[in-house]
Amino acid sequence: MTTSPTAERRRLINLAYRMLGSFAEAEDVAQETYARWYALSPRQREAVASPGGWLTKVAGRICLDVLRSARARRERYVGAWIPEPLPAPTEWSAGAGDGDTGDPADRVTLDESVGMAFLVVLDAMTPAERVAFVLHDVFRYSFAEVADIVGRTPAACRQLAVSARRRVDASRPPSPSPSPSQRSRVVQEFKEAWEAKDIHALVGLLDADATAVGDGGGLVSALTHPIEGAEQVARFFAGRIAPDRLTLRTCTVNGQPGLAAHRDGAVLSVYAFDIADGRIRRIWAVLNPEKLRYWKSG
Repeated sequence: MTTSPTAERRRLINLAYRMLGSFAEAEDVAQETYARWYALSPRQREAVASPGGWLTKVAGRICLDVLRSARARRERYVGAWIPEPLPAPTEWSAGAGDGDTGDPADRVTLDESVGMAFLVVLDAMTPAERVAFVLHDVFRYSFAEVADIVGRTPAACRQLAVSARRRVDASRPPSPSPSPSQRSRVVQEFKEAWEAKDIHALVGLLDADATAVGDGGGLVSALTHPIEGAEQVARFFAGRIAPDRLTLRTCTVNGQPGLAAHRDGAVLSVYAFDIADGRIRRIWAVLNPEKLRYWKSG
């Protein structure tokens, strides 16, 4: 293999996380891909002209299979399914991984393509759309290479990517994306208003059509349906926190400002925000403990 197994594995996890929205499943995909590589005989491996291309093809096909089976699994999932939130390096639990450095920056590159809003849009795509879009638009594979993975013609894969791109463009607000400092300010103000149970201040930070959705996975109590409207969302959050039991901390969620609720040294929930024009449009609350195992307690 021309590049190191560690570097290739990191690339596969980056690919698979964007395709699946689950870091745990992305690691499984990378592991299965390498298992298939080492199941080849030495002569078969030597005959592979591009080991990196071979690994990508296999990982892409595994992801496609996982996405197809995920549709049936989602029907059995209790409540809303939200992509698994990724912590920043300082919030990463070194003991939760598989023996690597314990730093997610070494595993998943945090950029716009792992933002929660982006991943939620990807999750609404068909499996073939998602794989084609991620491979071509995010990782810049040619449509000929994508076709070899998806099992369709290059022209069909181009159409899949075009359809996916329309979904992504339609989800974006017409206004320019806020700067990191603007996002941080809005999240900090939301945190302070939430802690103060100040409904008026919360409403002022929310878009009129704001929505909030939670993911408990049936393991903990969470919203079973989205809450819609600024006042309804504000009232829900104002009645949600007990300051003597929970501690809210600002953090980085999938590369953007977010919040984490701690109690007795454990992370109980993580909140990601979609912000436009200085207002919060969407809030995603992940409470499923299986999706929080990479978050550092403390």
